[in-house]
Amino acid sequence: MLKEELQLLQEPGSYVGEVVKVMGKSKVLVKVHPEGKYVVDIGKNIDITKITPSTRVALRNDSYVLHLILPSKVDPLVNLMKVEKVPDSTYDMIGGLDQQIKEIKDVIELPIKHPELFESLGIAQPKGVLLYGPPGTGKTLLARAVAHHTDCTFIRVSGSELVQKYIGEGSRMVRELFVMARERAPSIIFMNEIDSIGSARMESGSGNGDSEVQRTMLELLNQLDGFEASNKIKTSSACCFNCILLGY
Repeated sequence: MLKEELQLLQEPGSYVGEVVKVMGKSKVLVKVHPEGKYVVDIGKNIDITKITPSTRVALRNDSYVLHLILPSKVDPLVNLMKVEKVPDSTYDMIGGLDQQIKEIKDVIELPIKHPELFESLGIAQPKGVLLYGPPGTGKTLLARAVAHHTDCTFIRVSGSELVQKYIGEGSRMVRELFVMARERAPSIIFMNEIDSIGSARMESGSGNGDSEVQRTMLELLNQLDGFEASNKIKTSSACCFNCILLGY
């Protein structure tokens, strides 16, 4: 084991790039920052079926041959968010919410299990639901149950975790959160305390940090409805009041 680690340490460094396009069975177009874009060969030990656009890869510094597929670059704080492959909660554990269970089945469970129904009708799938109510009324349990019955990865995040000190950090975490969700798709992102980033919009230049919170919320909306939106990712947001998000 120690010998293998020493061999890895003695190997020359590699360039880290991002795949732009797969070109045939043995070549890919890779973007290396800041040098530019290169068409490179793929090593014999690499499975080309695992290479897709935006995949992070390592290139040998002497021949630029792609020799390693790297995991996606995700913020450590995002990796620490609670992820469950398939929660063990079921609808039978929830009492007094029959109407809410029916509605969440129509909005989240039906599109995941039968997407062909929406395609045949030519309508877009719902992106998710907003759950509101006092603490302890079953919002989290309901989200876990629908993830269980749809065999989805359950990713739980608190909205307050996305409120960061520096400009752009919150929106970057949202992007990386959805990158992780795509890798584990189908998945359900449960955002608790969504009102911490989803309050009514304020005038720009207020100087009290509201502009950064708005950037985070706008990035969330972009991930839900933007060019890279995915039907295999659903969001379930929760807050204690039903009037907080009226500003949007």
